[in-house]
Amino acid sequence: MRGLRGRPGPVGAFGTPARPPLPARPRTARGRLLVVLALAGAVALFTATVPLLRDFFDLRVYYGTVHTWTHHGGRIYDYRVPGTSYGFTYPPFAAVTMLPLAVLGRHAAIALSLLVNLAALGVVLRVLAGSRWRRHGWYRWSLALCGLALFEPLRDTVSFGQVNLVLLALVLVDAWLPSTGRGRWAGAGVGLAAAVKLTPALFIGLLLLAGRRRAALTATAVAAAATALAVWVDPGASRFYWTEALWDTGRVGRLDYVSNQSLQGVLARLGEPGRPLWATAVLLTLCVWVWRTRRAAAAGDWTAAFALTGAAACLVSPVTWVHHLVWLLPCFAVLVRAGRPRIAGAAYAVLCSSVVWLWFDDASGPGGFLGSNLYTWITLALLLGLPTGQPAPVRLPLDRSRSATAPAPSPESPATTAVPDQSESPSGAPDAAAATGAAVADGDFARNPSSEPTGSTRPAAAKPQSSNVRASSYTASPPPC
Repeated sequence: MRGLRGRPGPVGAFGTPARPPLPARPRTARGRLLVVLALAGAVALFTATVPLLRDFFDLRVYYGTVHTWTHHGGRIYDYRVPGTSYGFTYPPFAAVTMLPLAVLGRHAAIALSLLVNLAALGVVLRVLAGSRWRRHGWYRWSLALCGLALFEPLRDTVSFGQVNLVLLALVLVDAWLPSTGRGRWAGAGVGLAAAVKLTPALFIGLLLLAGRRRAALTATAVAAAATALAVWVDPGASRFYWTEALWDTGRVGRLDYVSNQSLQGVLARLGEPGRPLWATAVLLTLCVWVWRTRRAAAAGDWTAAFALTGAAACLVSPVTWVHHLVWLLPCFAVLVRAGRPRIAGAAYAVLCSSVVWLWFDDASGPGGFLGSNLYTWITLALLLGLPTGQPAPVRLPLDRSRSATAPAPSPESPATTAVPDQSESPSGAPDAAAATGAAVADGDFARNPSSEPTGSTRPAAAKPQSSNVRASSYTASPPPC
């Protein structure tokens, strides 16, 4: 190929013209600092004006439930946030883990929630970035954190005071442990996460598909032990949850609400909430998950196997609120590692946009069907098309019979690591994905229509709750903080 003056132009692989070089990043530390400060200011302006904050609504549920239970003789599943019909919906072990809230005031509880979520995010980024996390440098990490602050599932998780990020960190650590020589503890994080919330239990299936039977047994034993502990602490609450509350999806919220970005949510918005059709969709999704995950595990691509499982869990769960989609973060690590930062950036940008809320009032018609379920379509596309089988210099021991080492990488097959050692990516929007691959009284917490538990940029509609109509005296007359 000839340049403008007859000189050979840049040529890429297979004789195709090379891509034009990306814009150079600032060459000086001062220039990079100015870029980061400008971007941080823009992100702060966006988050302060565009998305409505959640006012730690879910933390209010946890806080009020624990205080009712420990200080006022109330029952875990009777509590309702004053002025709403929302109460505790997790297994009883989750309430046990939240007992430290019983000795905290409202401001201390908010501070603790922020610190725990920040620590969990640090663990997630560290594990996904792998042993070469330092190579990204402070500049790329700063850009990534600005990008993460825009990610709607993440910002809602923090603003609600939710636990999704903590569960993601627990499960990710299980993917990291074998590479550190501490594989005997692998599975414990999955077990704890599954005892707090049922969705992560799908990762036990991942361990079985990957041939890691010991880790799967550990996860099952830990989940069973944690559940037994909750039975010992509060037998009545455990009995009610496992026999009644678990099967009553109305306790969580309205299935057709636009924030429910699961397969069940899609069907409910179509007016087809029946269980047979949903069960068929779930079965087909799980078949695709098994097929793709087995291939990723056989190739030693543990990061992709984990990412596929997170996407599948979001799809098959009856209720997947937007803030549950933090489980998709590893998918962006896989896309960037596979050399597809533009796809990662485009999908990430959509998940930052809150676009599904445009159909909050009316999701009818072809436009409503496509737009109101857009996050579900992204999740489904990731499950179907996420790249797997990336070469790795060191592969995790997927079972006891396999070798713990792998052949050294060749120049034709650049080295990447199955557990999340990621290469650098261009700066800009995909950098967020690169670095990820890289109340007692309700008055104590500000309440407005945007603080409903599934709202994002619009107030939540009224949702049917549990058929259990018992209410604690705490709800009617909350004690002073």
